[in-house]
Amino acid sequence: MKKSEVQSPLGTGAPPQYPIESVDNALKVLLLLGERNELKLTEVANYLGVATSTAHRLLAMLTYRGFIRQAERGKAYVPGTALTGVAFSIIQRFDVRQALHPFLERLNTELQETVHLGVLDGTTVRFVDALESPRAVRVASRLGQSMPAHCTSTGKALLAQLPDDELRRRYPDEELRQLTPNSVATRAELQREIELARRLGYATSAEESEEGVGSVAVALPAQRAPMQVAFNISVPVSRLNHAEQRRISAVLREVTEEAAEVLH
Repeated sequence: MKKSEVQSPLGTGAPPQYPIESVDNALKVLLLLGERNELKLTEVANYLGVATSTAHRLLAMLTYRGFIRQAERGKAYVPGTALTGVAFSIIQRFDVRQALHPFLERLNTELQETVHLGVLDGTTVRFVDALESPRAVRVASRLGQSMPAHCTSTGKALLAQLPDDELRRRYPDEELRQLTPNSVATRAELQREIELARRLGYATSAEESEEGVGSVAVALPAQRAPMQVAFNISVPVSRLNHAEQRRISAVLREVTEEAAEVLH
């Protein structure tokens, strides 16, 4: 990749009187990372028009501050926790929750079960909004919690939107951490779950994140939402037979389509 092949991001204001090139280059790297899944040292050097040693020092500083990190395997750089943390903070101020909360209320009223709004961060799901079921026996809210994506229906629905090469990059190891004995335990098993979610249009979990809890999730179309987000219905497994699972998924898909129109 040559510098001339990529359009440098344009500034939105007047050029500063005393520009600091190193700061400008660091910001260009972060903007470029927003367009790509990963960056390599030589790509960054070519893009900025600097020596690889200069690019390496710049990437080392961004790594030190947590804005980027090197992938588990290989030498490519991917977003770090500081960058994703800033992104989620901004998203919460933009507050996709406010736009989608009425749809959570509708799902909660119609299905009488606990509903969640979840977003994907790497291989983790964050639950950013929730309403508990009004029933006496119900699943407790997971608002504010983060969980491994492969252990939840929300995570599987969101991972199903990613291309297979991106899934392999995020899950380089075959063995996966389990939260319960029913959790997905291998990458191969996760791939099968994701393929099933793609065919059905929804994902499920049966006591995979917590014993006694089942769930169904549908993701908003990725191309029509500003972020990867999904609705989840969490139900005591005693109430989640196959017929109920199909009924919930139908309601979820209908509401998700309407919600996507609001964010589009």
